[in-house]
Amino acid sequence: QALKEKEPKHLVSVFILPPSTKELEKRLLNRGQDSKEEVKKRMAEASSEITHWAEYDYVIINDDLNKTLLKLRSILEAERLKKLGEDVNLVATHHFLYL
Repeated sequence: QALKEKEPKHLVSVFILPPSTKELEKRLLNRGQDSKEEVKKRMAEASSEITHWAEYDYVIINDDLNKTLLKLRSILEAERLKKLGEDVNLVATHHFLYL
């Protein structure tokens, strides 16, 4: 959030959601890295975090890792192109003013 306030023109936010909370819990348990108590704690945190999805520029539902990565790359490329377009417009306007 602090970065977005400091550099809003140079930041794009992407919220990556699981297909469902049930799937998120399944993924966490299947990883086998956390105890059931830790998974329960993480699920509570996730439930709170998920309520903020609308504050992001983009939302991706991670139902397939490869598709999710493609979507993320597409978003980043589109934002780079948009930024490039803004820079070109700035240069064109700047050039026009001094002709």
